[in-house]
Amino acid sequence: MRLGIFVGCLVLVAVLVNVGWVPAGLGDANPAWVVLLALVISAPLSFVLLRKQRDEMSEQIAGRVAGAKDKLAANRNQEDAADDAARVS
Repeated sequence: MRLGIFVGCLVLVAVLVNVGWVPAGLGDANPAWVVLLALVISAPLSFVLLRKQRDEMSEQIAGRVAGAKDKLAANRNQEDAADDAARVS
């Protein structure tokens, strides 16, 4: 989705530069200027427009991390119990 927003901004900026509504940059820097301007415009747009998806993804990642921590703790407890049983015998 972020790439789509960037491409949309890139096309929009390229059209605005060709129409003359946005300065074309200095000398031969036109392609670099268009890409840089598209990056600057698309970054805050993606931050605002993709907030819902970012929050959902962070919840999924937090759930996976919590599950991994629980599995690690369970494995550690099993290993400790096996080690204690071996020492007693």
